[in-house]
Amino acid sequence: MNRRIALYLVCITWQPGGIGASPVNVQTQHALVSFYQARLAQIVDLISTLANFETPTADKAAVDALGAFLWQKLEALGAQLTRFPRQNVGDIFLAKWNAEADGKPILFLMHLDTVWPIGTLAQRPVHVEGDRLIGPGTWDMKASIGVVLSVLEGLQARGEFPKRPIWALFTTDEETGSLHSWEIIETVARQAGLCLVMEFAATNGGIKTWRKGIANYQVSVMGKASHAGNAPEKGINAVIELAHQTLRINTLNRLDLGTSVSVTVVQGGSAFNVIPERATAQVDVRFKTQAEAERVHQALMSLTPVLEGAKIEVTQRSQRPPMERDAKMVASYEQLKAIVAELGMDLPEEGSGGGSDGNITSALGIPTLDGLGPLGEGAHAAHEQVVISSIPARAAMLDALVRQWRFADQ
Repeated sequence: MNRRIALYLVCITWQPGGIGASPVNVQTQHALVSFYQARLAQIVDLISTLANFETPTADKAAVDALGAFLWQKLEALGAQLTRFPRQNVGDIFLAKWNAEADGKPILFLMHLDTVWPIGTLAQRPVHVEGDRLIGPGTWDMKASIGVVLSVLEGLQARGEFPKRPIWALFTTDEETGSLHSWEIIETVARQAGLCLVMEFAATNGGIKTWRKGIANYQVSVMGKASHAGNAPEKGINAVIELAHQTLRINTLNRLDLGTSVSVTVVQGGSAFNVIPERATAQVDVRFKTQAEAERVHQALMSLTPVLEGAKIEVTQRSQRPPMERDAKMVASYEQLKAIVAELGMDLPEEGSGGGSDGNITSALGIPTLDGLGPLGEGAHAAHEQVVISSIPARAAMLDALVRQWRFADQ
């Protein structure tokens, strides 16, 4: 038998329509995987407890309730804790172990908030079906939080907690763009030597080595209103002008480079018998490199009217940089791949069209690894679930990583 098993164990295979599983031959498992296999029931219980805290981003009190629970857990694990009070979202907090030890810290980056409103659990309670832990918030990302806490506890239980700084930052608004945590993430990440973004695993069971950046724009057109029946020639039709601009914007797509430029929402006009004076379009831009972001930005900001007398105003409403698969990312991925190979595992890589807080840290030039959480499916969907049997291997990966990681200057 080939003793190399996938990172999610030999039991996990991806099949059309979902995730399939077959029995595990425990003799192929590394001892570290077996260590967390023996603790699996305890880990699943912790994840279930976390998922039973409903934490929609906009409900500060609800998110803070989970924060208070985690604060006690982290204190019990001997963490040095710092709170960053927030007014409109849950408080952010930073946990540190070996804060005075030499070297740059390894930083776990997690978020407490979910997309699910209060009351969702009453309709879809957290429960186990076979190899699945099912329920809102389980995969994104209560399971990851539970795994990180279990790894820290496991390291302490074995007396193998590394003599290096280990930090964990818990944010509370990732699902709405991290606007209230962005500055804190940057401040903390700049002090770290490695950021471990605990988003869920890639669809191929590996980690994510690139994520597209995201930018949102509003294109506003001002024309001139006039009666559509009596004097249409005296008007300047903002909707027609916006149609011209929409076709121009569409030419900015470079799908071969991973760049998509999509006009997604259009509004215009005030009444059926009035030449429209105003029209607006929302534009969603996704890009794999900052160079492409700058190309599209320049083109959008340079749009000029087609119709005489029309005016155009373009506003960038938000922007998240890409997590690029650059030389630094490749080096980090290869080091982790080598670490898990020692555990008898493989580690595939993948990318994502959606962003995470890893986009923020990697844009600072900080080595970043993303998609380190368990396997599952259904993020932001009614069937959200975690593959329970993937948890021991993901925990073993993190355990080995924090003990064995070597920075470039070591």
